[in-house]
Amino acid sequence: MPPASKKPAEQASSLGNGGELHQTASAPDARITTNHGVPISDNQNSLKAGRRGPSLLEDFVLREKIQHFDHERIPERIVHARGSAAHGFFELTESLADYTTAKILTEVGKKTEVFTRFSTVAGGAGSVDTPRDVRGFAVKMYTVEGNWDLVGNNIPVFFIQDAIKFPDLIHAAKMEADRGYPQAATAHDTFWDFIGLMPESMHMVMWIMSDRTIPRSLRMMEGFGVNTFRLVDAAGKGTLVKFHWRPKLGTQSTCWDEAVKIAGADPDYHRRDLHDAIASGDLPEWEFGVQLFTDEEAAALPFDILDATKLVPEEVKPIRVVGRMVLDRNPDNFFAETEQVAYLPTNMPPGIDVSEDPLLQGRLFSYQDTQLSRLGSTNFHQLPINRAKGCPFQNFQRDGHMQTQVIPGRANYEPNSLAEAGEVAGPRADPRGGFRTASVPVEEGKVRIRAESFADHFSQARLFYRSQTAIEQAHLASALVFELSKVTLQHVRDRMLSLLRNVDEDLASRVAAGMNLDLPAAAKPAVAPQDLPESPALRIVGKYPETLKGRAVGILVSDGADGSLVQAVRKAATQAGATVKIVAPKVGGVTLKDGKKLAADGQLAGTPSVIFDAVALVLSEEGCAQLLHESAAMDFASFAFAHLKAIGHTAEAMKLLEKAGVKPDAGVIDLAKGVDGFTKAAATRQWDREPKVRMLA
Repeated sequence: MPPASKKPAEQASSLGNGGELHQTASAPDARITTNHGVPISDNQNSLKAGRRGPSLLEDFVLREKIQHFDHERIPERIVHARGSAAHGFFELTESLADYTTAKILTEVGKKTEVFTRFSTVAGGAGSVDTPRDVRGFAVKMYTVEGNWDLVGNNIPVFFIQDAIKFPDLIHAAKMEADRGYPQAATAHDTFWDFIGLMPESMHMVMWIMSDRTIPRSLRMMEGFGVNTFRLVDAAGKGTLVKFHWRPKLGTQSTCWDEAVKIAGADPDYHRRDLHDAIASGDLPEWEFGVQLFTDEEAAALPFDILDATKLVPEEVKPIRVVGRMVLDRNPDNFFAETEQVAYLPTNMPPGIDVSEDPLLQGRLFSYQDTQLSRLGSTNFHQLPINRAKGCPFQNFQRDGHMQTQVIPGRANYEPNSLAEAGEVAGPRADPRGGFRTASVPVEEGKVRIRAESFADHFSQARLFYRSQTAIEQAHLASALVFELSKVTLQHVRDRMLSLLRNVDEDLASRVAAGMNLDLPAAAKPAVAPQDLPESPALRIVGKYPETLKGRAVGILVSDGADGSLVQAVRKAATQAGATVKIVAPKVGGVTLKDGKKLAADGQLAGTPSVIFDAVALVLSEEGCAQLLHESAAMDFASFAFAHLKAIGHTAEAMKLLEKAGVKPDAGVIDLAKGVDGFTKAAATRQWDREPKVRMLA
């Protein structure tokens, strides 16, 4: 969207923080400065060539701030420390030769090796897998034209518009500086204090409070490039592009209470699920899609495509599926591969280019700098997991800490004329096949300001909330109640409620009622929000396939149980695509009614129902009587019911279900009537049950 004609001076005062002016220092000792004492005039915007232009290398304020942030922790990643990864391949199914010269996007049928890493953002390497958090989704593709690192998240937008605010965002979201907690959680004062002062985050707030941030499995997450990129054709013409990964299993999530309990039952829940799925041959797969835009199409959108807090609804520009990714091999060594892999947004083959998105512009510097800190050497690209595999890498960069290459000859500079003496002259630039940047005009002089076209902070937040199903809206409102109830500063709560009124009045009222607080006046937005057409594509509920593929079923068995029924349930669930585990009171298993021993995959107290998508209780009368005095058995049944899971049972198990508070409904199935009803119900959650088991905002 072209920038408005408003003068820069007027613009600076109107944007601020959603209509509020930035705080300014009146005394010299209150001024924010660089590490060398230079006073900073603007700590909100990086220096750009024009309001919508690229960030400039001369911006020492941006570079010093991000460089210091990148080196705060060694050697663990500052963000995305908790990660899981796998090898696989990318296969192109439809050529984009009309838009790009990148061979990975033009050679249909070619399989390219990939290494994909999923991660949480806020927690350290030793945190758990299931907190409410954004998930990283980073894919390294070893193309024949060099590595392509598509480094994104499972959410298509971000908190901030300009990379200069990234250190502030993460400082606010991480453990509070004076006490070192909470770990891997945003439900605390400093996060919401920062967010409340940055209305540009409100769209992202809707996403992080949705079920997207408590995924059922890494195999059931969407992935997004987040930023806007460009494809470049042979003539140097650029086409704007958004990148998407869509899981074949559909996007699925847990319940919040379930996610909390999984954290205690299995801190490695997602990591184990990914590893076991690949090891068993149940290979995770994603479709790869693009949204393509001419500059004219982008200019016609009611928002700026360079604004990372905005998305383009699929109903406006459908996703064009052009490839797929399959993960088919687990790492051989976690440290050498998953931990040492280094992703760089600057890794792009010819034919792919960046846009002037000010968040992306800062990432281009930050990631390289971070890897230098983490891996301790400018030669981190020589580690096997980072090395270009589809083609050789060669240049005149030499030596440095941990240099492993032995490069013969004396040519370590270019240009040189050593070839005339019969010596090795080394590589040369390739004007035709080398990386080229799309020619983009620069609009104005150097400025440190935010484009006016970035000023609408609420329209897409409203779009996201109103596009959700009633179930998902209730979950989102309840998540806000939980998070803000952990905030101890009343003015921070009030500020968030005032911002929520600009998103949706009903949402703000539900959150206020959930905390038993009065609604404050609505915050004055810099730009009045628009009512955009709803986008059903933004939902989860009702979109994922109702299938047992990728799901897990737990069968609780006691001594004296009917072995033939156990086998019937296991066979039906397995044939439907589920992973099945036998759970017994003791790890040694049980003795069935016919006297045969049945081995157990897990002990009851250590294998709770929260790690399954559906459960069956195949008990004898005597076995049930014994379990009536076991709290783990009560929890096994009650939690499965509370988390909206299908429950199959024998008649002998009814006393346990009744004591656990399980009420008959369409998802509670008597196995004596056949197992088909159970496997059908197990393919999805019992959403109609939710109002009966919990109070939502």
